[in-house]
Amino acid sequence: MSGDPVDSGSVPDDMLRAPRERMTSWRPHALHGPHMVRKQTNCYVDLLIELLAWWGLDPHAALPFTVALDFEADQFTFFKFPPEDIERLFGVLIQEHAIFEPLETHVATQLARGDVMLVEVDAWFLPDTRGMTYRHEHTKTTIGIHAIDRSSRQLGYFHNAGYYFAEGADYEGLLDTSASALLPPYAECARRRFEPLAGPQLREASLSLLRRHLLRRPATNPLAAFRQALTRDAKEIASRSMAYFHAYSFNTLRQLGSNFELLGHYLRWLNASGTEQAGSFETMIAACDTIASESMVLEFRLARACSRGREDRGESSLDAMEHAYTVLMDGFDSAFPRVEAQALPDEIPLGSPQPFSNVR
Repeated sequence: MSGDPVDSGSVPDDMLRAPRERMTSWRPHALHGPHMVRKQTNCYVDLLIELLAWWGLDPHAALPFTVALDFEADQFTFFKFPPEDIERLFGVLIQEHAIFEPLETHVATQLARGDVMLVEVDAWFLPDTRGMTYRHEHTKTTIGIHAIDRSSRQLGYFHNAGYYFAEGADYEGLLDTSASALLPPYAECARRRFEPLAGPQLREASLSLLRRHLLRRPATNPLAAFRQALTRDAKEIASRSMAYFHAYSFNTLRQLGSNFELLGHYLRWLNASGTEQAGSFETMIAACDTIASESMVLEFRLARACSRGREDRGESSLDAMEHAYTVLMDGFDSAFPRVEAQALPDEIPLGSPQPFSNVR
């Protein structure tokens, strides 16, 4: 069905049948595969990886932005696919959607047009988080609502590395059908507007984005900045609960490790795609893998230290990651010499400006 959405049409019993049938053979994208150090990155990136794959698009091409991750004094950048990159490569528009009617109404309206709604919801009502936050903890996360049946109170949604279904009280909680929220949730609409790029044109557009994102890199090594922060934070981590540690590690080590693991897989994609520099990225890939694996090592070290009320500043892991980052960026400077922004080649234009014809 090529990702066709299910709307609130006239045959209630069949609303979610097509996505349910497709899910019997659906497998997560390779970027969520068993070989990954980090099986999940953050909710927004994960759901877009799966949504793009559902539409038959390759999310690898949209990963150049990962070269620009920085340490923001108290956390690593909460990295997300830039909407303008997704539009340029795949013809998908992602735009904020105003909520002035019941959320359920907006979702049904947009899905009927062939769109997908990206909505911030309370994970308390997400059955795929059973054993974690489901009916246990109120946390904010983003899901991609792809199918809805208002009559039976069911919906199909992308979240993290999979596609799931919610019904009954979970449906009502996710869409806040009681209108109990003081403020409407933040929502975006993802719509296939232009024909996606493919083949050499996709590769060249992706490389052009890489050159632009290289200009956005931090001025100094972000691992050195994180080292300074962890030196300050180690005492606080040792004195706080494990719940605090999990929040701290998600916003620091998980974002760090998952970002550079994705960057490593982007470089692997370039190696396999026939670029001019193909086969020359092995040292850079190894550097990305080092950051991904050592961030996990440090996360376990800090978890153990927190549970014992002891300080751990992670010096050996930070030494390895800081060096790997330097090697990685030196590799980019060699493969893609720095140029001024105005000297970059013109952007490859979007695909046909005609409405994408295979959405519905």
